[in-house]
Amino acid sequence: MSAEATNSGAPIRRRSRPRIDLRRLGRVALLGPVSRDRLPDAIGHVAEAHRAHYPDADLSILHRAYVLAESSHRGQMRKSGEPYITHPLAVTLILAELGAETTTLTASLLHDTVEDTEVTLDQVREQFGKEVCYLVDGVTKLEKVDYGAAAEPETFRKMLVATGDDVRVMSIKLADRLHNMRTLGVMRPEKQARIAKVTSDVLIPLAERLGVQALKTELEDLVFAILHPEEYEHTRALIATASAQPDASGAAAAQDPLVAIAESVAAVLREAGIPAEVLIRPRHYVSVHRVRIKRGELRGTDFGRLLVLVGEDADCYAVLGELHTCFTPVISEFKDFIAAPKFNLYQSLHTAVVGPDGAVAEVLIRTHRMHKVAEAGVIALGNPYTADSGGALQSDEPADGERADPTRPGWLSRLLEWQQAAPDPDTFWTTLRADLAQDREITVFRTDGGTLGLPAGASCVDAAYAQYGDEAHSCIGARVNGRLATLGTVLSDGDTVQLLLAEDAASGPSPDWLDHARTPTARIAITGWLDAHPEDAQGAHSGRPAEPRPEPQPQESADPGPARPRRRGASAVVDRPDAAVRLAGCCTPVPPDAVTGFVVRGGAVTVHRLECPAVARMQAVGRVPVSASWGDTAGCRVTLVAESFGRSRLLADLTEAIATADAAIISATVEPPSEQRVRHTYTLQLPDAAGLPALMRAMRDVPGVYDVSRAQHPATTV
Repeated sequence: MSAEATNSGAPIRRRSRPRIDLRRLGRVALLGPVSRDRLPDAIGHVAEAHRAHYPDADLSILHRAYVLAESSHRGQMRKSGEPYITHPLAVTLILAELGAETTTLTASLLHDTVEDTEVTLDQVREQFGKEVCYLVDGVTKLEKVDYGAAAEPETFRKMLVATGDDVRVMSIKLADRLHNMRTLGVMRPEKQARIAKVTSDVLIPLAERLGVQALKTELEDLVFAILHPEEYEHTRALIATASAQPDASGAAAAQDPLVAIAESVAAVLREAGIPAEVLIRPRHYVSVHRVRIKRGELRGTDFGRLLVLVGEDADCYAVLGELHTCFTPVISEFKDFIAAPKFNLYQSLHTAVVGPDGAVAEVLIRTHRMHKVAEAGVIALGNPYTADSGGALQSDEPADGERADPTRPGWLSRLLEWQQAAPDPDTFWTTLRADLAQDREITVFRTDGGTLGLPAGASCVDAAYAQYGDEAHSCIGARVNGRLATLGTVLSDGDTVQLLLAEDAASGPSPDWLDHARTPTARIAITGWLDAHPEDAQGAHSGRPAEPRPEPQPQESADPGPARPRRRGASAVVDRPDAAVRLAGCCTPVPPDAVTGFVVRGGAVTVHRLECPAVARMQAVGRVPVSASWGDTAGCRVTLVAESFGRSRLLADLTEAIATADAAIISATVEPPSEQRVRHTYTLQLPDAAGLPALMRAMRDVPGVYDVSRAQHPATTV
């Protein structure tokens, strides 16, 4: 890990941990004698790291896996000239240090045997059980796909599916990529750049979403060095200067403002009787580079942050109280990820305080358990498919179908859903990269007590599709924190949202919804519906008029037989046998409007008012109208626009007039006043269409209202 722990009473120093020489270990593994009753020296470091997390783990499984891997890879060399066994050893050591359980480590040692040697999956299953075989097979399938540019979409679709089945597969893949990135220098520069670009676009965001910060930060630095070598060298020089070792008098340490603040924090917590460890957590290269870009000039405290580790959740808030009492806090920097954890399981309190000399230091406060999860993410949670997630190897048969994974974050479940709905690999690839680019998630509350996890910047449109799926096509508005809001309203963390659905399930989304949709789930669903109903898109989605749909010709017959049945929908009747009928949302026709219909994709008929602009557009491109008329006039929905002069109690008077006419308000919006004029838009449900003229007269009679008209375009809430 990048942080160095100290006692609260001990002097604070920056120290670095030496990296294990994997090349030397690999040669020992190949050339050194191995005693039958002890682990080989090469695997001994893995065993030591594993025992630190799981003291009672059965290491005999790792011994057998290492022996099989070493014998299978014997004679194989990496492009760097190292014995090949150094690679699975390094990958396994990375996972062991992060706290992976025995099953994952066993599969990691064997992850290349089926792909690169004569070992078969049946042999792995016989010797190590079905669970290890499952993981090895999952990693092998990922290794077989081509990482060329043309194959990337399908490659990462498979990676996503494999991750959804078992997050440990992706854990092994990420550790595998980290070691490959460490040794990428032997490859041609153009190949280094290509691999680094793919790592940056997809694997690093996946590591972030799995919460594996230790892997993510090192991958970021390795990619940074390859893709931006000049900036990397400049940042490395800045960090080297800031990390210069102190002289015998400790002068350099005394000049480090972060060390001084850390010592003050340790003293404050010691006096308060709060058992805590104070750590100086150096920033990695990419983090320092981002801070330099943001601020222009680095401060002495920008090269690291303080990390305070405590035993219990309550102690975190106790530490926060002491810091905000004894130091001047920077309130804008406070974030509580304990009460509201991030999408990748991360929990911590973030704050910033001003030290005695005016230097500002960022402080992270968390428990030891939170710190483990913050560094290792889902890897720290052990085996998610057993009641006891300790280090013991499990060999039970996985359940049929998709595994129930308690470690799967909400974002992963959403990705699995929309990747199945993506119509083609290119759409999948585009939406995957867009979703992974979202680096923050918010939580909004539903009125039924549930929650929705959404990316930052999501709107009510996204919430509707996250909650209702395709049923959200009929959404007509929302209430956010109890107030009516448009579907384009951007949600904030902690908002309460209630989605309002139309009673007519055949209604659909407006093309404008795409301007507000941020999630792939919403965008794919909306685009699919608009493609299936081109007349409602009104050319806004595809950019071209819809092709005319030919009318089916009746079969010739000597006996005309009975008249063709007329299909009824809502209160409209059309001359189209067995066709579903719905009322167009663009003009909301009601009796006794003159209407006409048009056949849409799928055979349904949409009924429009004759003066609706969509009718002229569809006739201009040769669409054949379908005769339509009104049948039962009981009950209808209509959108009315009231133009008025601004005054107090205007909204109350209008809603009272509507209620007096027994009309139900489905949704309502009030646009900001412009030149003393206000526009109100109401979507209303009337018990009888015959009452519409009286309702419009009653609304016009409200003082200040100078016009009430039918909406000619989708309402702003639709």
